[in-house]
Order: sequence, then structure tokens, then C-alpha cells
Amino acid sequence: MKLASIVSLKDETTFSLSRRSQAGCARAKELEEAGEFEDARDAISEFWHRIGERPQVEGLDEIARAEVLLRAGTLSGWIGSARQLSGAQEIAKDLISESAGAFERLGLVERVAEARVDLAICYWREGSFDEARITLADALLRLGDLDSEQRLRAFLNQALVETAAKQYREALRLFREAAPMFEASRNHALKGKFHNVYAVVLKNLGLSEHRDDYLDRALIEFSAASFHFEQARHQRYLGVVENNLGFLFVHLGRFQNAHQHLSRARAVALALKDQGLVAQFDDSRARAFIAEGQFSKAETVARSSVKALEEGDQLSMLSEALTTHGTALARLGSSANARASFEKAIRIAHNAGDLASVGVAALSMAEELANHLPLTELLAYYRMAESELRSSHNPEIQDRLSKCARLIVTTEALSDAGKATVNTLTNDTGADPILAHDLPNHSDRPTAASLEEQVLHYEGNLIKQALEASDGSVTRAARMLGVTHQGLAFILNGRHKSLLTARKPVKRRRRSIIRFH
Repeated sequence: MKLASIVSLKDETTFSLSRRSQAGCARAKELEEAGEFEDARDAISEFWHRIGERPQVEGLDEIARAEVLLRAGTLSGWIGSARQLSGAQEIAKDLISESAGAFERLGLVERVAEARVDLAICYWREGSFDEARITLADALLRLGDLDSEQRLRAFLNQALVETAAKQYREALRLFREAAPMFEASRNHALKGKFHNVYAVVLKNLGLSEHRDDYLDRALIEFSAASFHFEQARHQRYLGVVENNLGFLFVHLGRFQNAHQHLSRARAVALALKDQGLVAQFDDSRARAFIAEGQFSKAETVARSSVKALEEGDQLSMLSEALTTHGTALARLGSSANARASFEKAIRIAHNAGDLASVGVAALSMAEELANHLPLTELLAYYRMAESELRSSHNPEIQDRLSKCARLIVTTEALSDAGKATVNTLTNDTGADPILAHDLPNHSDRPTAASLEEQVLHYEGNLIKQALEASDGSVTRAARMLGVTHQGLAFILNGRHKSLLTARKPVKRRRRSIIRFH
């Protein structure tokens, strides 16, 4: 055969193979948008079979190669979430990033933006909200004023990230800005997602700000979301809407309605064999049981949710489930197990970069275990919560912080804990006791303005006396105060840096119990 004929045959084979791959990718994308992830994988099975397997892109032209990498990446993320497969999101991010690079070399701006949005979704699943924000901003910057569906996806996921980070006012601003664009869209799945997350934001703001008009609007938006998901035949998101409605009725105290919706949501997730959704919906059911006072049921369901989520990469969701489980355990009187659950929630949220979940877990720890924690640890967790949640404009969160601070300063439990700490320092070391004027004066309650300063002042005096009594040893001082070495080191490095000179030089430790950003 002549060389020209061989080259021609090779080109024809490449063209035919590339056309098949692009047709398969187009079909996979349609199925993915409808939530049919396994069918979507079957659509490109000639080129990719399973998560962790490198797509077969040899013999494809560059556009087809990028398409296969993108579909394999997005499906790795979705299927990994549904099956709670550890490492799936990292695999997804690698494939999507590789496809974005290929599209960029080809000068396909819209396809680069699409890949960047899909990459941000992986970050969102992991709880890495800052990375998701940066990636979505980059996608929008690349698109400019281009009239593209990818702009809608970027706007929607920006609002979703802010909602997950509990920045509801910012999410509301984004939704109002994007509403006219979504109104003009013909993509039912995309419009359904818009209405669903918009409803969640309105629900949360309505409940925290006691705005009945927001709650009424949320019900309308949930109805609109259901309509569009039915049009798109998207069963997964119909289940999500049912779950969100159930959670709304929990907060309204209408528990019978709540459990009807939550049961329907769970039935959908079970039918789809989506372990991630089942775990998410179980967390909602556990919170409903806590609100009803059925703590034993709540603990059982929350434990199931945690167990499922521990298998996957959705760290932010796992942190929330651990916080729910910790709350249920605390209400049952199992303080040691509750503490372990809260601490794990804090650690996991820190590792994910989800600082809002760190704050909520720390606040829940202080609220639920106030009578079971040494004073210095109670103060530490309150300060952690206050630090991570100070940017939250959610009135409910701010109200919880205020109540927690008042609990620390004004209850007799604090006075008893302070005296016990003084006795420990005096009896164990022979050091001079903390002066009486360093203890809170319960006859003269602090004002709201001085509350935080008085808490910080009292905590600093306790730590200073402990360090002096232990000759600067953080380990010994922590033992006197009833906290861990790591916990006291965190307090010193965070809000009492002036006391660092009172400690001995830091010795390198092999491992940290909790990784703090």
C-alpha cells in the first residue's frame, strides 16, 4: 500500500473514532444533566469504564480527547459522590484540569469556562469554598459578556458556594442579579437548580430573620424547582427538593409534614442507590428528631449518616453530620462521645477549609457541653466559633454566639470552674492563687460591649498564672488547666500572643491532633 494511502486511512480512522467519541460525550452530557450518571458512563464506555481508570484517548483528535477527559472527570465526581468513593474528587479534578488545558490550547474559551465550573463543583463537594470561589470567578472572567449557558452555571454555583458557606445575604444578591438570565433559559434542569437553591436561601433568611414573606416565597420557589425537575425528569433533584421542604417544616414545628417530605426524599435516594444523598437526607432526619426531642432516634440516624459519609470525600457534609451526631449524643448525656464527635467535626472542616462549619461545630460543642468542659476549653471553643463566624450575617448564628458568651460569663458554673482552676494551680504547684479581682464579678454583670473583652481578659489571666506556675511548660500548664497541649498552643498563638514569651521554646512535635489554618 502506498504511503499516501496509509496516511489517508489513518486520518479517516481518527476522524471516525473522534466523531464517535464526540457523539458519545454529547449523549453522556445529556444523561448527566438528568442525573442518570451510570447511563452517562455507559454512553462513553468505548473510551472510559470506571473511576480511577485513565480514559482511552489514543487515536482521537485534540478536541475529542478533551471532550472525553471532561466527561470522565465530571462523571468521576458525580459517581464518586453518589457512591461515597474516597479519592474520587481528586481524580475528577485531575481529569477536568487536563481537559481545561487542552481546550485552552485550542482557544475554545467557552469550553474552558465549562471545565472550570465543573472543577469548582468538585471543590465545593470537598468543602474547599475559597478554591471554588476563585475557580468560578476565573470562569466568569474568561466568559466576559459572552451570552453563554456557562455564565448561568457559574452564577448558580457561586450562589451555591455562598449558601454552603452560610453567607446567605451574598447568595441572595447573586440570585437577584442572575434571575433575569435564568428566566430566559430553556434548560429545565438548570432552572430547577436555580429555583431550589434560591428557595434554600430564602428559607434560611426567613427563619433567622423571622421574615414570613421570605418563607412564603421559598415555598413558591420550591414548587417552581419541582416543576422544572419534573420537566427535566431529574429524579435526584426532585428528592433534594423534598428534603429541603421537609427541613423547612421542621423549623416551622410541623413535624408530621416534615417527616412525610423527608421519607419521600429518602425513598428517591434509595431507589437511585445514591449513598451520598441517603446520608445527606439522614442528617436532615436526625435534625428533625432532635427538634422533636427524640434524641435516641436522632443518634441512630445521625450515626448512619456519619458512617456513610466517612467513606467519601464530601468533608463539609461529613463535618455537619458529625456535629448533628455530637448534638444528639450530648442530649442523651453521653458527653465524652459527644465531645469526640464535635472535635472530629472541627478537625475535618479545618482540613477542608470550611471555616463556617468549624465555627458551627465549635459553637455547638460550647452550647451542648458547657457543664462538662473545663473553663479554659469552653472559652477556647467559644473564641474559635466567634472567630470563624464573625463574618456571618445570619442573625440566628449571631444570637447563638451572644447566648453562649452570656452563658460563659454569667452562670454560676463559670464561677465554680474558675475556683476549681485556682485551687488546682495553688494545691498542685504552690503558686500564688489568681487574684480575686481577676475572676468575673457576678454582682456586676458585663455589658454586651464589654462581654468579649472580659472573657478574653479572664482567659489570659488563667493561662498566665498556669505558665508561671509550670515554669513556662505548655504541657504542664495545659494539664493544670484541663486542656490538651495542642489546644493551649492554639490559644496562645491565636489570641494571646503576648504570653508567648512566658512559655519555653517550642519543641518540634511529630504529629498534631488538629490541623489549624
